[in-house]
Amino acid sequence: MSEILRYDQLAEALSRLGYAQDAAEYHGALCGALCVNEPEDIDPLGVLGREGRSAEGEEAAAQALHALRGQSADAFSTGQMTFSPLLPDDEEDLPRRVEALSAWCEGFLFGLSTGKPLNMKQCSAEFKEIVRDFTEFTHAGVTEEEDGELEETAYAELVEYIRVGAQLVYMELHEGAVQPARMPKQVH
Repeated sequence: MSEILRYDQLAEALSRLGYAQDAAEYHGALCGALCVNEPEDIDPLGVLGREGRSAEGEEAAAQALHALRGQSADAFSTGQMTFSPLLPDDEEDLPRRVEALSAWCEGFLFGLSTGKPLNMKQCSAEFKEIVRDFTEFTHAGVTEEEDGELEETAYAELVEYIRVGAQLVYMELHEGAVQPARMPKQVH
């Protein structure tokens, strides 16, 4: 198995391919899409709406996105809870990491919307709570007045919650417990 892509490597690959989105948002969207689609049905180059294929000089970047799709799908599907959101390293300042965490959650929610509509009435209470919490996390931020050590601890707890929450969403959707929402019949 190839080495797992790091956040900065993903950011570089996305930049070479012309993406303007944050690497965390891209990974979140990819992971959300993996929850509702089969990996082979997801074009890693089109996750956030990029049209067309890569040019000759972008082949390595495109291969990195394909590898990331496989690595993320494998992390979800093993059942070993090995999945982890792709976020900046701890060397980055906290506001930047929180911004990326927020973008990851936004991407994840977008990715969930790329499959067949979910019937939320059939989803577990835990599933609904995770989606609600991820929605709240899209508004996360850090203020200057807050205690740095306390904020670092809170950030680590949020990352762990997102890691486990995304895995639980994947597991629930792949156990077949949730059926697509029925579209209302159109009257002509």
